[in-house]
Amino acid sequence: MRLGLEGKTVIITGGAGGIGKEAAKAFLREGAAVAVFARTKEKVDNFLREMHGQGFQKVYGEVLDVTDQEGVRCFLETVCQEFGTVDVWINNAGIAIDKPFLEYTENEWDTIMNTDLKAVWNCIRLVAPIMMKQERGVIINISSFASKIPSAGGAIYGAAKSGVSSLTRTLAAELAPYHIRVLGVVPGMIDTEISKANIEENGEQLVQNVSLGRLGTAEDLAGPIVFLASEQAEYMSGFDLEVTGGKFAVQNTRWAWKAKESLI
Repeated sequence: MRLGLEGKTVIITGGAGGIGKEAAKAFLREGAAVAVFARTKEKVDNFLREMHGQGFQKVYGEVLDVTDQEGVRCFLETVCQEFGTVDVWINNAGIAIDKPFLEYTENEWDTIMNTDLKAVWNCIRLVAPIMMKQERGVIINISSFASKIPSAGGAIYGAAKSGVSSLTRTLAAELAPYHIRVLGVVPGMIDTEISKANIEENGEQLVQNVSLGRLGTAEDLAGPIVFLASEQAEYMSGFDLEVTGGKFAVQNTRWAWKAKESLI
């Protein structure tokens, strides 16, 4: 299948690890130039070393916090100077803090909202004028299953990700006249650093909710993200694509697995 991504420039926030890293590798394999940033220098250095070691040259990375709006603006300028423009922007950076809602501090509210929602808004406001001028572009927001069914103990995170999903729909309409598509991706329970503690504590219970009977991996997200950014998805905009393994597709996800055992 021809994806039409060769020669395109892709920016991924929080792109040096987890889902962002696997998406970056997938875009590079399709011939795109990829620029990422992340807060941790070690992650960025390791990412660049690994990509260069695999023979990818059109790759750039910086140490940067997504909430640093001026820093993101300078990063975007550097990428445009290096690669000419930006064709795909992926809002992937995010954090989660789980605790009872009465125990959250105002600072924790600000931290989660600023990273998971406000930064998405600010990043789109920075990249949209470039895409509007060239009358093309794709913006992909990585949301969360918490935007569909929030989790007790994660009130602020769920609220922020619900906001991201709402922005996806609104901005898809507002940017459509400029041939800019805006989409969301809703991961299920993916085995990454952000979910590590939850999986260690509740892994068996989490799998019970997934129709395919396993947790997802970052690689499971990379293919769908690349597809949404490609020419093959030209008529797709304004919605969240769930990549969840059939999480809560039905109430009794384990029924079919037990039925299979009885038929063998």
